[in-house]
Amino acid sequence: MGHSTGDSARTRRLAEVAKKVGVSEATVSRVLNGRPGVSDSTRAAVLTALDVLGYERPTQLRGERARLVGLVLPELGNPIFPALAEVIGGALAQQGFTPVLCTRTAGGLSEADYVDMLVDQHVSGMVFAGGHYAETDSPHEHYFRLMELGLPVVLVNAAVPDLDFPRVSTDDAVAVEQAFNHLVSLGHERIALLLGPRDHVPSRRKLAAFREIAASTGLEIHENAVEYAMFSIEGGRSVMSRIIANGFTGVICASDVLALGAIRAVRRAGLSVPEDLSVVGFDDSAFINCTHPPLTTVRQPIEAMGRAAVTMLVNRMERRAVAGEELLYEPELVVRGSTAPVRALPVT
Repeated sequence: MGHSTGDSARTRRLAEVAKKVGVSEATVSRVLNGRPGVSDSTRAAVLTALDVLGYERPTQLRGERARLVGLVLPELGNPIFPALAEVIGGALAQQGFTPVLCTRTAGGLSEADYVDMLVDQHVSGMVFAGGHYAETDSPHEHYFRLMELGLPVVLVNAAVPDLDFPRVSTDDAVAVEQAFNHLVSLGHERIALLLGPRDHVPSRRKLAAFREIAASTGLEIHENAVEYAMFSIEGGRSVMSRIIANGFTGVICASDVLALGAIRAVRRAGLSVPEDLSVVGFDDSAFINCTHPPLTTVRQPIEAMGRAAVTMLVNRMERRAVAGEELLYEPELVVRGSTAPVRALPVT
């Protein structure tokens, strides 16, 4: 008698998994009992279905983690993130892994919720891009949990200091240097910097580089030269009005989305880009060069970074010990139509 509930649950599990994979219950049973006569791909599909449906694997099969990898992104509105997802997803698929895409939505699941869910699904590893790891004031407990579990994790772009995960990052200092030198070569002296939130680590790196290069070129940084905004078109537009009011002729933005907001603000002020104000973006994500004027920007090498992130992740999975190093990738300035020589001041 004592077995009846277990038996009915087991039958239900067989039926559910068989339906999900599209095979017979007998095939599922063979996989669960470790019997021969099942192709590797069917076996993998059955084990993945167990994980996805939230069933425990049979003890003897538990050592094999699901060939799932969590890809956790903040949003898909900024084209850099779908572009990254495509590169990373493709590289994972080539290695025989299935990416599970998780994006935060307003009022939806948090990063920590996604981490709980992915851990429950026995994922083999996780890749994070643009997440809370880059914000000093955000919650980080879920990352420490992953460190304790020893789960392979790779981060894209800079993180707060105490997270010991491998990272692939665009060199923010080089990005600012390229943008700054470009504007200086066009005769700009009043250059502003439009960053993301104050606690955002890549933005802090850009600020440090901005101060350093201005000092080395002998250009004075005006006290109102640095503004902070949320990473959105609206965020860029709202703070840009102050940069315009303070008479800057060139602005370096920490993302293309901020740069689009900046251009919108210049237009609303009855001025034009690049005649009155030169704007440089950062990312070079899709559709951005379709703007008017086409955006001068610093391109993140996401193709190379995404592939490197997957390579690091797979190394982590296989060897279990890769130092929490940071690989820095050199960005590239792409000059288009949003920057021009500074307009000569009228002779008084």
